[in-house]
Amino acid sequence: MGFDPRRWSAEPRPQQRVTSNVDALLQENEALRREVRQLRRQLEHLRQRPEPTHQHWRPPQALVSSAQVERWGAALAEQKGWAVLRQSGLEQLIEQLNRSSFLPQLNLQQRLDHLVPGLGRDLYAATPSPINKKRCAVLAAFALYGVSAIEWLDDDPQRVVLELRQRQRTSNHNNNRRTRSDQRRTDRQHQSTEQGRDPRRVAALTVLGLEWGASKQAIKQAHRRLVKQHHPDVGGTAEAFRRVNDAYQFLVA
Repeated sequence: MGFDPRRWSAEPRPQQRVTSNVDALLQENEALRREVRQLRRQLEHLRQRPEPTHQHWRPPQALVSSAQVERWGAALAEQKGWAVLRQSGLEQLIEQLNRSSFLPQLNLQQRLDHLVPGLGRDLYAATPSPINKKRCAVLAAFALYGVSAIEWLDDDPQRVVLELRQRQRTSNHNNNRRTRSDQRRTDRQHQSTEQGRDPRRVAALTVLGLEWGASKQAIKQAHRRLVKQHHPDVGGTAEAFRRVNDAYQFLVA
């Protein structure tokens, strides 16, 4: 369509405002500047904070230290009856106690590690060569009492010496001899093997006065009862106390 002069008006038309992105850019730049200032303040605050002290990693403490072994040996040497003990007899006693345990294929270090992981390793690491009489007596105490040796060596070294004397005397008397009880034990082991049962487990159950198939609860109850009965403080012997503990540790392992 062409121009229609009838629709033309002399009144001025409202002017349309041309928008620009200049103001938006300025506002955006101002927001960025505020954010930069805030980040700088945070960085300055972090720089002024004291650095945290880092705790260095420390290796776990040994269960037995060389200082303890030397102190125990010195305490044993001061007790009555120490002069009667012989290092060769103590070494034979250690071997005999290992053979009479429920894991006869293990040496003393391995047997102690089986009871408490790391105990045998730390004990032998704290007992350097050459092994003298004092250090050998400490090893014999662990062979006799097991885990409880630490308590006995600390609290009553006199009793430890007396027990070692008695055990050494008995060991010398029965050296290389086979008793009737050993024969009966061997017969029971052969019979258990023929029946498909572990003879070591049968022997451990026998020590606790239990039969094959005893529950874990029954084993715990028998152990608590026999520990109270054979504890040396109530008139029991260290040998019986050790055998009860070894049997329990073997059954629950």
